Amino acid sequence: MIDIDSISKNYGKVPALHDLSFKVRKGELFGVIGPDGAGKSTLFRIILSLLLPDSGKISVKGLDPVKDYKSLRKIVGYMPGRFSLYEDLSVEENLNFFASVFGTTVEENYHLIKDIYQQIEPFRKRPAGKLSGGMKQKLALSCALIHQPELLILDEPTTGVDAVSRSEFWSMLHQLKEFGITIIVSTPYMDEASLCDRVALMQQGKILEVASPQEVVDSFRGALFGVSGGNMYRLILDCRDFEPVETVFPFGEEIHLTFNGGGDRSSELLEFLKNRGNDEVGIRAIQPGIEDRFMALMGTT
Repeated sequence: MIDIDSISKNYGKVPALHDLSFKVRKGELFGVIGPDGAGKSTLFRIILSLLLPDSGKISVKGLDPVKDYKSLRKIVGYMPGRFSLYEDLSVEENLNFFASVFGTTVEENYHLIKDIYQQIEPFRKRPAGKLSGGMKQKLALSCALIHQPELLILDEPTTGVDAVSRSEFWSMLHQLKEFGITIIVSTPYMDEASLCDRVALMQQGKILEVASPQEVVDSFRGALFGVSGGNMYRLILDCRDFEPVETVFPFGEEIHLTFNGGGDRSSELLEFLKNRGNDEVGIRAIQPGIEDRFMALMGTT
């Protein structure tokens, strides 16, 4: 569905994308995972023909986004990160407007949005600007789908919404796959990566890895340990002072660390930390996650 070959983009002297290459298969849910400033939005805007790349080639279902932009926009649904519907129009008016733009009607494609729209239908007369974050999200998705696109592009759709709405949104995306829609979604949340068929891990305009979530986890090399207890800030500094330690990163209420060579020096570290006055510290072997692999890849770039 999408073939990206050596795409680069600069804003003046600031590089946004550097030599990106990957493919998105037809019918898959593909995630672009990375923190703010990684270049995700720039990449999506190039795919949508809203920006021109400085170099490289891109094809969307065989279409060139520059030469064939009119044809491309008929087969693509887009949901930007920021709510961009007409806030003074009602829910119903927004949906009818976007349907008319694409020469269709709500009734014609209602089967596609039924499960989503039914949750906001009780508020169909309410101005879009008066909806909650989760309801705005569902309305924006409905408007992006109303012309039955073959490709759905979602730029950080769950940013700023509550945990329940995030979960509901991903459930809706999995249901949409049943209609054969290819979905590419960006997110800064590593836990959402596991909900995709494949992911591209992205940082500072570069692709670090493209693989399935399980393949990403499996590619983590060496043993990983969790350290907890006492003063977290002091514990991080003391762990970094232990010479055999290779990487140290805070993860919630725990510290994740590795040792040089990928081995196990946890008993020595425990003694070292206690000698530094960390009496309540505990160390345990843990299974790595996608975020651990991402942090490891960042250390190699």
